[in-house]
Amino acid sequence: MARGFAGTEPPAAWPRLAGTPRDQAGAASVSSLAGVGSVFEKKLAKLGLHTVRDLLEHRPHRYEAAVPERRIADLLAEEETAIAGEVRSVSVRRPRRNLAIVQARVADESDEITAVWFNQAWLAEKLQPGTRVRLRGQLKRNGFQVRSYDLNGIAATADFAPVYPASEEVPPQRLRSLVERALPHARDLPDPLPAELKVAESLPLRADALWALHRPRSLDEGEAGRRRLAFDELLVLQVGLARMRAGREAAVARPLGEAGELIARYRGLLPFELTPDQERAIAEIDVDLAREAPMQRLLQGDVGSGKTVVALYALLRAVEAGRLGALMAPTETLAEQHFLTIESLCAELGVRVALLTGSVKSELEGAQVVVGTHALIQEGVELRELAVAVVDEQHRFGVEQRQALVEGRAPHLLHMTATPIPRTLALTLYGDLSVTEIAKPPASRKPIVTSWVTAERSSEAYKRLRKHLDDGRQAYVVCPLIEESPTSQSRAAEVEAERLRRAELRNYRVGLLHGRLRPAERRELMAQFKARELDVLVATTVIEVGVDVPNATIMIVQEADRFGLAQLHQLRGRVGRGAEQSYCLLISRPREELTDNAQERLQALVDSSDGFELAEKDLELRGEGQLLGTRQAGISDLRFVHWRADRPLLERARAASEELVSYEGPLADEVRRVFDDREAAA
Repeated sequence: MARGFAGTEPPAAWPRLAGTPRDQAGAASVSSLAGVGSVFEKKLAKLGLHTVRDLLEHRPHRYEAAVPERRIADLLAEEETAIAGEVRSVSVRRPRRNLAIVQARVADESDEITAVWFNQAWLAEKLQPGTRVRLRGQLKRNGFQVRSYDLNGIAATADFAPVYPASEEVPPQRLRSLVERALPHARDLPDPLPAELKVAESLPLRADALWALHRPRSLDEGEAGRRRLAFDELLVLQVGLARMRAGREAAVARPLGEAGELIARYRGLLPFELTPDQERAIAEIDVDLAREAPMQRLLQGDVGSGKTVVALYALLRAVEAGRLGALMAPTETLAEQHFLTIESLCAELGVRVALLTGSVKSELEGAQVVVGTHALIQEGVELRELAVAVVDEQHRFGVEQRQALVEGRAPHLLHMTATPIPRTLALTLYGDLSVTEIAKPPASRKPIVTSWVTAERSSEAYKRLRKHLDDGRQAYVVCPLIEESPTSQSRAAEVEAERLRRAELRNYRVGLLHGRLRPAERRELMAQFKARELDVLVATTVIEVGVDVPNATIMIVQEADRFGLAQLHQLRGRVGRGAEQSYCLLISRPREELTDNAQERLQALVDSSDGFELAEKDLELRGEGQLLGTRQAGISDLRFVHWRADRPLLERARAASEELVSYEGPLADEVRRVFDDREAAA
């Protein structure tokens, strides 16, 4: 019996056709590539690069501009240029513990010059006499400062060479060569878009787009590749969100009617006038609460903009209707701060508030408002008659945790975030939510004056801090770690607190706050600080959100270059909470030791106190998807979208998604990969 082609029976297995995607190649670990051992694999993991696909989707944040190539004799000071020549000699200097300077004499037919690299001591072995090099950089007083280099070839210094988001442990040069090794696998990744959609939108193949992204012959070619990949991301996102909306249409909540006497008393108790943005937010919430469809609203606002006042309004609307309000926060510190903030107001209104965290379990019987951590959703906790739920810093919770809060009931849900998100991004990521912004802080709040100084001038920073303390104010000193580690040179809070007590702050009362303290100890420490029994709080990022001490008017952030831009802005928001002028002093390592990205982050913070403006900058520096921190709602990092430029692309993806909600095929597989299965099926 004939089998196979032209036979009557199919073969046992058809041969794989040329060009058929092999997704297992994309799912392979980065360690499958030559030159990636277990140590380097862990360093790549810190950048979110675990698989070959991750490398292929690691978008360059810029391309090298076209620059002239000059003879050494013709170099002009400060001009970005490329030179080519031969190494004559090489040396390494270590003027201090954290600084290594590599110097190589490089010669061409016209002259020779000293090329300089900072903190790349391992390069000396590769720069042996006789090695051909091509260098890109600038002529400075101390020689030719190298930004990128090639040994025996041209890749990193070429015009339009990709520059990837990197780290100190994984320098751009090494990342570039690793992506080069991954590129042949671009054709192994499946192309999720239906063929007719690619034709209708005039889109290139996905593999071609990846090659253009990483090896463009022009800026336009690189941009064309990015746009195809951005369209994929936006379409997958819009299809997933459309499926979520469809699953929620059947839910019914109890309408809460109009605000009444309790709300009138609450407004009368507030010691300030609500801002126009707060009033607008309340009006939008009132409209939602009057409907049978459960409210699904995102309330986003900058630090100190007054979101908690609006959240308490929503919770009291539930109490007024004889039902329960619940506020869930991601950490015990934040939950405790919320409890302390709203409990005093509620006591005056005769409303009973309970706190429920991993270590504090108030009596829930008779409580009208419950504040807590994820302990609120643990087995055995009954939240009957829940009418309004507020989820603070909601991106820090997983899908399952947020879903457990509403499981078996349909409360009105208000999501809050103090991480400002550009409006287009918010409308896209939270396409199933209504978005409300509180953009402007109360008029009584003065912008925080921010300065950036390097470590050698830290004594001046502490001199300024002491002046505030002598004037009766209080201060924060923030450090990146709790305790010193043999693997890290970061300043540790415990060691720094001890040092400050002996040195710069020896005549002042210094407390130490970090996440490893027991909750009771943290509460006691914060109570002492609020009661002005401590002058200075040395802390880790545990104070990033929720801490509110109006008398604290100055903050020093040690090794500020080790923090992200959004995190620095959140930390800075711990001062400036009273009527006094407040200050934030960012202390970093010497500028020549910092990456370009770190310098841009710190300068952005000095230049602006507007959280939404800084969010745009953060998008630019870190990539669109990473702004939100942890993966949330099943949405993966968005690597290719430019939110300011891609609004038309978003509209096209949104329109196309309406036709593809029930589509099955590679696109549906991608939606399931990106979204949490439970959420996608809901």
